[in-house]
Amino acid sequence: MNIRLLQMKDNSSIEKVIRDCLIEFGGNRSGLAWEDDSLHHLSDYYNHSENRAYWVVEEGGEVLGGCGIAPFGNDDKICELQKMYLSQSIRGNGIANELLNTALDFAKLHYNQCYLETLQNMHAANRFYMKNGFELLDEPLDGSEHFACDAWYIKKLM
Repeated sequence: MNIRLLQMKDNSSIEKVIRDCLIEFGGNRSGLAWEDDSLHHLSDYYNHSENRAYWVVEEGGEVLGGCGIAPFGNDDKICELQKMYLSQSIRGNGIANELLNTALDFAKLHYNQCYLETLQNMHAANRFYMKNGFELLDEPLDGSEHFACDAWYIKKLM
């Protein structure tokens, strides 16, 4: 498996991975990434700024997952781990750690903290974030766009 930066040719593949995961966990509804206008052209959003990036996991030419780092709201000290989804076929093999570390290494160059929003019913994901030093918050940070999320985390990067 290979982790690399998102390219324009990956847009439809990563959108499918994200949508499949959202369906799997009941996230195909209002207030979640399901409604993000950028899902079908993520490369346009991530590839035109020095403080955001998106990486995909590729195996045999097939995109099987990914995650991004982008600014959170109007705070230039906080980033958001965005759209971290993996196909079922590669969960549990350690690639999520590699992907997260790639994203956090980048985030440390630009931000002091990393925020993320998810769903409580994504039990393995929640354990994974806590294992990797994210602290559970009681409520979302001001400026949250995904109002249907019910689990919020922050990690100090410095």
